[in-house]
Amino acid sequence: MPTLLFLMIFGAIGFAFWDRSRAAADRATELGRNACRAADVQWLDQSVHATGIRLCRLSNGWLGFERSFRFDYSYDGIDRHTGRMVLRGGELVSFAGPAAAQISRLRRSTEEAEDI
Repeated sequence: MPTLLFLMIFGAIGFAFWDRSRAAADRATELGRNACRAADVQWLDQSVHATGIRLCRLSNGWLGFERSFRFDYSYDGIDRHTGRMVLRGGELVSFAGPAAAQISRLRRSTEEAEDI
């Protein structure tokens, strides 16, 4: 009887871990897609890939997981660049990838770009 109880507890813990991992991957997918759309670049492979996980202290003081993801994007469909993001719980704490496009205006006198 106790063996069955332990199996049920470990099964519930495993399911909770899998469910939180899927939720984090879905959140990273949404963030990567939105960043590529905002920067007007092509999001390649339509997915993110988990690259790491570690224990950390969350903002509410509880222990949780910090998950690292990578994704690929392209400016012209030929080249391939890698973006990275780190989620602590469901919160984005680090992002390296395509930057949002900015509109620049040239000055006639010095021909230097000025962001508007």
